[in-house]
Amino acid sequence: MDESFVEAVLDDCREKMAKAVGHTQSDFGGVRTGRAAPVLVEKLRVDYYGTEVPLQQLAGIQVPEARLMVITPYDKSSLKTIEKAIQQSDLGINPSNDGTVIRLVFPMLTEQRRKELVKVVHHKAEDGRVAVRNLRRSARKDLESLEKDGDISSDELDRAEKDLEKLTHEYVAEIERMLENKEKELLSV
Repeated sequence: MDESFVEAVLDDCREKMAKAVGHTQSDFGGVRTGRAAPVLVEKLRVDYYGTEVPLQQLAGIQVPEARLMVITPYDKSSLKTIEKAIQQSDLGINPSNDGTVIRLVFPMLTEQRRKELVKVVHHKAEDGRVAVRNLRRSARKDLESLEKDGDISSDELDRAEKDLEKLTHEYVAEIERMLENKEKELLSV
C-alpha cells in the first residue's frame, strides 16, 4: 500500500487549513479596536478612473500616533474619490481632507461598541472554525475513497483520520488563540 496517497491528502488539507486561518486573521485585522492601523483601510476599494482599486495601491498610509492615520495619495487628483470611499465604508470615521492628505482621527470606542465588536469577532472566528471543519470533512471523504479504491487499508485509514483530527484541533486552537487576543485588544481601554 502507498503512504504517499495519505500524505498528499493530509498535506493538501494542512495547506488549505493554514489559508483558512490566515483568512480569519485578516478578517480580524479589519475590525477596528480604537487604534489606527493601516490594515483597516488598505483593502478599501476606491473608484480610480472607472476601476476599483485597493487604497494601498493609490496612497501611502502612515500612523504617526495611536489614534491618527494619514493617507497621502500618490496622485493628488484621487483625493476626492479616496475621501468618498472612506465615507462610504463601514469604518464610521469622517475623513478630514486638507487638499494634500486625508487625516482620519479614531475616537475612543464606547463600552457598547466594544461589546458589539467582540460579537463581530466571535462570528468571524466561527466562520474560520467552520471552514477548517469543512476542509476536514472534504479530506475525510478523499481518504475514504482511497480506502474504497483499495489504495490504502482500513488500518491506514484509521491512522490517517486520527492525524486529520489532530490537524483540525491544531488549526481550531490557533483560531481560538487569535480570538482571545483580539478580544483582549478590543476590551482593553
